[in-house]
Amino acid sequence: MNRLELLWSESFFAGSLAQLIARLTGLPAVVLLLTVGLVIGRAGFNLVEPETLGRGLQPLVGLLVSLVLFDGGLNLRLAGRDLQRTVVQLVVVRGVLGLLGGALLAHQLAGLAWPLAWVFAAISLATGPTVVTPMVQQMRLLPGLGQILQAEGLILEPIGAVLALLLLQLALGDLAGWADVVSLLGLRVGGGVAIGATGGLLLSLVLEHLPRGSGTEQEDPLPLQLILGALFLLVSGAEWLLPEAGFPAAVAAGVVVGLRLDKEASQLDELIAQLAQLAITVLFPLLAADLSWAELSPLGLGGVGCVLALMLYRWIVIQLGSIGLPGLGWSEKLILSWIAPRGVVTAAVASLFALQLEAAGVAGASDLKGLVFLMIVLTVGLQGFTAPSLARRLGLVLEPEPPANDPLAGELKTAALMATEGVEGPAPQPPSPEASP
Repeated sequence: MNRLELLWSESFFAGSLAQLIARLTGLPAVVLLLTVGLVIGRAGFNLVEPETLGRGLQPLVGLLVSLVLFDGGLNLRLAGRDLQRTVVQLVVVRGVLGLLGGALLAHQLAGLAWPLAWVFAAISLATGPTVVTPMVQQMRLLPGLGQILQAEGLILEPIGAVLALLLLQLALGDLAGWADVVSLLGLRVGGGVAIGATGGLLLSLVLEHLPRGSGTEQEDPLPLQLILGALFLLVSGAEWLLPEAGFPAAVAAGVVVGLRLDKEASQLDELIAQLAQLAITVLFPLLAADLSWAELSPLGLGGVGCVLALMLYRWIVIQLGSIGLPGLGWSEKLILSWIAPRGVVTAAVASLFALQLEAAGVAGASDLKGLVFLMIVLTVGLQGFTAPSLARRLGLVLEPEPPANDPLAGELKTAALMATEGVEGPAPQPPSPEASP
């Protein structure tokens, strides 16, 4: 028990230290979280051994990730048909082309057998909100582009997790063919969305009619407690009914609660976002600690070439997926093409699948895990360091908050935000002579 307590303490401290360094230096937090995980884990000083948690690690990771997905769904308010069309079209095109291209690159460059190449391609579809959200917030990316990237991760992450599991079962011979994969994918994703939407509706009704306690609404802890209790029960129940349906249920529940409560939900956003950030802070170092240098690329330069080619291939996919979409110029397409880091869910799924493949005696399990973690390291490292400067050079970031006594700067910022979101507003007026210093 003392060893388990020490493991959690070290993971929490390492994650919080990474966040502190990120605040002081301005470096990407996700890169530092990954780095401290490698330092304290098997690749470094071996202070944290996640395998000590045994089978209890995966359920805990699943519940904490569901909290992150619920928080993302709560804030997923895609206003405007153009933005909704953009998200749907990009997600569909990337889902199809990303699966085909990922499998081909993994087979040709990394040398994975076709069954494992398809599993890798499904895992690589997920651009995790656990990494994208803090990166977008830290670099102050324009709201519309940030919403597209976050929505892509929220939609493709649960779909990719379900699809990867089904393709794993296909590789192990538990499914007869691709027809079973397609039918079960629709059942589990659709079932998870239905369960989550129903649970989110019931939860929102309870919150709407909840008697207010003493004190202000922000001081009342009961709504947050009800949300967490209902969310974890909802996700666990969905997983029990339909394997891997918990993540789609978490996203759907967040979307329904956010849309129904609107202003009331925004009052809980900050608290839930803080809890989600806490989950990211401990999960990323914990899962990265399970990685050794020997596992990063057992495939040599072929593995590195596969990941780099996959990162460049995304530019082609974004170009094809954005055909006919209004409001996406070359600079917007470029930044959307470059920001695609993989995160906690990708690491958790790869670790779990590697164990199942090894237990079944399937050759190449370590290759699959090594290639997935190599993809995480390269995408988080390269994109985490370069995306902020690239976005600034392209003029796609929000300017720092203007001073409170600068009315012209405030009006200019408001006008810029309106223009970004496609809303027309009055032109900023110069300050009166009396307002001049």
